[in-house]
Amino acid sequence: MSSAVKKTISLPPELAKEAEEIARSEGKTLSAVIQDALRATRAARLKGELRAIQGFWSRKAKAKGILTEKDLERYLRR
Repeated sequence: MSSAVKKTISLPPELAKEAEEIARSEGKTLSAVIQDALRATRAARLKGELRAIQGFWSRKAKAKGILTEKDLERYLRR
């Protein structure tokens, strides 16, 4: 069983109301709704970081003329 850490957060009234409505409509606790939102935000952030890393290495590969997997294999066998 995992343990939980209790935190107090502040939300603007309209956001708190929306979170409570989501919890009610999805049959979840308010805590579960906030956890889901944080997980989704973390996943989006990580996806953005991955895209940035892919873009960086893609530009490096193109600069070396590596455009296909075969090009990459040839380059790695040098």
